[in-house]
Amino acid sequence: MKDLFIVVNVDKFLLSHRLPIALAAMNKYRVTIVSRDTGFRREIESYGLNFIDVPFERSGTNIFHELKCVFKLRNIYRRSADPVIHHVTIKASVLGSVAARFARKKKVVNAISGFGYGFTGDKKNFKQKLVRLAFIFGLKNRHNRFIFQNEDDIREFRSLGFKSEAFLIRGSGIDLGKFGYTKEVEKNKIRVVFAGRLLYDKGIIEFIRAAKAIKEDVANKAEFIIAGNCDMINPAGIKEEDILEMLDEPYIKWIGYIDNIYDFLKESDIVVLPSYREGLPKFLIEACAVGRPIVTTDAPGCKECVVEGVNGYMVPVRDTELLSLRIKELIEDQAKRELFGRKSRQHAEKYFSIEDVVKSHLEIYESMC
Repeated sequence: MKDLFIVVNVDKFLLSHRLPIALAAMNKYRVTIVSRDTGFRREIESYGLNFIDVPFERSGTNIFHELKCVFKLRNIYRRSADPVIHHVTIKASVLGSVAARFARKKKVVNAISGFGYGFTGDKKNFKQKLVRLAFIFGLKNRHNRFIFQNEDDIREFRSLGFKSEAFLIRGSGIDLGKFGYTKEVEKNKIRVVFAGRLLYDKGIIEFIRAAKAIKEDVANKAEFIIAGNCDMINPAGIKEEDILEMLDEPYIKWIGYIDNIYDFLKESDIVVLPSYREGLPKFLIEACAVGRPIVTTDAPGCKECVVEGVNGYMVPVRDTELLSLRIKELIEDQAKRELFGRKSRQHAEKYFSIEDVVKSHLEIYESMC
C-alpha cells in the first residue's frame, strides 16, 4: 500500500478541515498525519490514522526553528520509497516542498487555502515581501501540483510566474446532512453574526462600525454578535482591549470562541463577513448550508459564496456605508431573508458538498500515482 502524508500546521485543523479526505484515502493509502501535536493526537489516531509530531510554529520568525522543521520533514519523507505528499496551507507547503526537494520526492501537492496577510491589499511592507519571497522560493518546482479554492488565487499564482498544474477545489466542503437547512428561529431580536479570528483583515472593524451606523434605526429589533478569539501571532491581529473598547453591549456583543458553529448559525438570522481576502471561508460555506442570507465583500474567496441579490449581497472591501445599508435592508425584510436563505442552501448543495471535495482530492492523488 502506498504512503500518503498529509501535512498541516496544527492537529486541530486536520480535524476541522481535512478529516473526511484523510479517512476516505485510507481505502487506498497508508495515511500519516504530520502536524504539531496540540492535544488532538489521540483523537486523530483513534480513526486509525498514523501521526508524526512536527513542532510547527505559526509565527515563522525563528529561521533556525524553520530549518529544523524542514530537516525533520525530509527525514520523514525519506522513510517511504514513493509517497504522495499533501501539504495544507502556505506554511506547510513552503517548508514541506523544500523538504521534499531535499528528499528527492516528486509526488507533491500543495493546498493553498488562501494567500492571506502577505497578499492582502496594496501593502508592501517588509514582512509581506518576505512572505512572497518565501512562497516563490519554496514552491517553484515543476513537479509540484497545487490546489486553490478560488479563481482569483489561481490568477495571483500565475502572475508570480508559476507554470505548475493547478486545480480548483471550492473550500473544505460541508457535510450537508449534518449541517441541515433550518428556518429562522423566532426570538425577540434579529441576530446579525460574525465568526472568525479577530483580525483587521477579516473586516471586524467594518462589522462594528456598520452596526453602530444603523443603531438608531435597528437597536430595538436587532443585535450584533461577534464569535471568535484574538490572534496576536497574526500581524493583522487586534488586541483584546481594543475590541472591548469598541463594543456597545448589549447591542454589539463579543462571545469569544464557540465550539458548535451549527447551533450558533441556527440561532442567527443574517451572516456577515466583510473580509479583505480569503481562500474560501468555511464560515460562509456553513452559513450557506444552514440557509442564511449573507452580506460579504467582493473580495477573493468571499464572492464564491454569494450570488448578488440572490442569496445575499457583496460590497466593496472597507465600504462601511454600503455594508450597513445592506445589513439594515435585510433586518427590515423578513421575506427577503427567508428567500435568500433558501437560495443559500441551494448554492451549498451545488458547490460545497463534502463528497465532491473528497472525490476531487482522491482523483488528484491517483493522477500522481
